[in-house]
Amino acid sequence: MAEAISSLPETPIPSPSGSREFRAPVMTSVRWRICALLFVANTINYTDRQVLGVLAPLLQVKIGWTETQYGYIVVAFQVAYAVGLLVAGGIMDAVGVRLGYVLSVGLWSLAAMSHALARTPLTFGVSRFFLGLGESGNFPAAIKTVAEWFPKKERALATGFFNCGTNVGATIAPVVVPWIATTIGWQWAFLFTGGFSLIWVILWWSVYKHPEVNPKVNAAELAHIRSDPSEPARKFPWLRLLVYRQSWALLIGKFLTDPVWWFLLFWGPKFFVSTFGIKLTGLALPLIIIYTGAAVGSIGGGWLPAQFIKRGLSVRSARRLAMLICALAITPMTLVGQIHNMGVAIAILSLAAAAHQGWSANIFTLASDVFPRYAVGSVTGIAGFGGAVGGIVSALLVGPLLDKYHNYFWPFLVAGTLYLLALLIIRILIPRAEAIAHV
Repeated sequence: MAEAISSLPETPIPSPSGSREFRAPVMTSVRWRICALLFVANTINYTDRQVLGVLAPLLQVKIGWTETQYGYIVVAFQVAYAVGLLVAGGIMDAVGVRLGYVLSVGLWSLAAMSHALARTPLTFGVSRFFLGLGESGNFPAAIKTVAEWFPKKERALATGFFNCGTNVGATIAPVVVPWIATTIGWQWAFLFTGGFSLIWVILWWSVYKHPEVNPKVNAAELAHIRSDPSEPARKFPWLRLLVYRQSWALLIGKFLTDPVWWFLLFWGPKFFVSTFGIKLTGLALPLIIIYTGAAVGSIGGGWLPAQFIKRGLSVRSARRLAMLICALAITPMTLVGQIHNMGVAIAILSLAAAAHQGWSANIFTLASDVFPRYAVGSVTGIAGFGGAVGGIVSALLVGPLLDKYHNYFWPFLVAGTLYLLALLIIRILIPRAEAIAHV
C-alpha cells in the first residue's frame, strides 16, 4: 500500500520563494458515483415494488379481493424473494455485480410491466412472484458493490446513502402513481415504472467497471479503497456459511425486523384509507412524510456509527450503539393501532420508518464487518432470505387478522417490539468483536 501511494504522480506548485514544491494529486471520487448508481437502482426498485401497495385500495374494489387474498399476493412476492435470495448472493459472487445486476434488474423490470396485464388475484400473484425473483438480486449486488468500492470505515455511510433510495422510491410512488392511475389508467403506472428499470440497465452496463480496471479511478482513490488488509479471493459452497453463528445472527435479525418494513409498504396505504377514510389521491402527503423520515434515517443510520468511532468507540461498539438507538426509536409504534389522530400516527410512523432504515443500514454493514469481502454477497443473500421468510409469515398472519378484527391493533403492537428482541439475539450470537478471516 505504501508503494502504491509513493508511486502517485505529484503536482508541482509554486512556493513563495519561487521554488517548486510537490503535492500529491487530489483523490478521485468515482466510488461515490458508483454509489449514486446504487441509489438510483434502489429508488427504482422501491417505486416498482410500492406501486401495488399504493393502488391496493383501488384494485381491491376493481378486482374484488379480500384482505386474505391480498395477503396471498404479497406472499407470492415474498416467496420468490426468499428463494431468489438463497441464490442471488452466490450469483453475484460468481459472475460479478456488473452482469449480475443487469440480470436482476432486467427481470424485475419485465415483471413490473406484466402487472398491467393482470386481472385476477392469481395473475397478480404470478406477476408479483417474478417481481420478487428479480428484486432478490438488488441488495446482495448493492452490498457486494459497496464492499468492493469502499473501505470498511466508509461502508455504513455508503450503505445508508444507497439505501436512502428505497425511501425516495417509496415517496415517489404515492405522488406519481395515483395521478397516473386516475388520469390514464392504473395499468400505465406499472408500465411507466417498469420502463425506467430498463433504462437503468443500459446505464449500468455502459458505465460500470471494477475499481482496478476503471480508468477514472486514480491511484490515490484505489489505495484508499484497498486500505483495509487484503483478502484473497476464494470459492466456497455457500451452505458452509450456515455453520457460523454470525450468519444466523444476521438471518434472525432480518427475519424479525424486515416484516415491519414490508408491513408499512404493503399495508400502510390501506391503513390510512381504512382508518382515516382518506382517498387514493390523499395518500401522497402522509406517505411522503413517512418516507422522507425514512430517507433521513437511512443516511443517519450510516452516519451515527462513524461519529461514535471518531469519539473512540470500537467498530463493534459503535455499530451496536447505533442499532440500539434505532430499536428504541421504533417502540412507540406499538401505540399506532390505538391512535385516532392521523397527525400523531404519521409522526410515530415517520420516526419508526427512519429508525428501521437506520437499523437496516447497520445490519447490512454488519455482514461486511464480520465476513471477508468475497463472502459478503452470499451472506447478505442468506440474511435477506431470513427477512423474506419473516415477510411471508407476517403476510399470512396480517391478512386474516384484518379480515377478522378489522383494525390494526395487533400488527402495530407486535411490530414495535421486534427490534429490541432482534438486537438481543444478535448480541448473544455475536458476543465479541471478532471477524471471520476466511470461510
